[in-house]
Amino acid sequence: MQGHAPTPAEETLDAFEAAKGFMPRDEGLALYAAAVEAGALGLPLLEVGSYCGRSTLLLADAARRSGTVAVTVDHHRGSEEQQPGWEYHDPEVVDPELGVMDTLPTFRRTLHRAGLEDRVIAVVGRSPQVAAVWGGTLGMVFVDGGHTDEHATGDYEGWVPHLAPGGLLAIHDVFPDPADGGRAPYRIYRRALASGAFEETSVTRSLRVLRRIGQGL
Repeated sequence: MQGHAPTPAEETLDAFEAAKGFMPRDEGLALYAAAVEAGALGLPLLEVGSYCGRSTLLLADAARRSGTVAVTVDHHRGSEEQQPGWEYHDPEVVDPELGVMDTLPTFRRTLHRAGLEDRVIAVVGRSPQVAAVWGGTLGMVFVDGGHTDEHATGDYEGWVPHLAPGGLLAIHDVFPDPADGGRAPYRIYRRALASGAFEETSVTRSLRVLRRIGQGL
């Protein structure tokens, strides 16, 4: 990209800062810039793993700017580390009747308050099942779902075949040093580069953005 990186609307950035979630501002801005670039293809921008909508706000703003939509895929029951007793558990997003995680109401409120609901198609389901019935081509795939090898590999193998030539693959929580975090996102990142089908375009802390330059997984 030439010149200054695009930035989201001020109200979107304020909503991003206020929303529940784990993505820091610098990674969010890098994700937004990538989403704007991918949006120029005129194809949907897809996010795997939305939690309460923090990063979704940025994709929705980019989609509005580009005249496309953001598609989110999440079962909204929380990933492994968000379950009771684990490091990232938040009791505020537990369904009081069922006693299980349910981030969907918070996710919807996040988008509504930011005025971005009309730019998001929220698919509630498990990523491999949704990918198996998905029929369209995507301008961007942002992988930020479960961090086990099973889930990360399922997200990669399920969605990369739908990514258009020139489209962008973004992967969050890529940690080359095992001391910094889980290895599954790092492994699919290395797999993408080793495939010869991707070239890296940006690195911002744990966020990696790659452009599709060929076929294959």
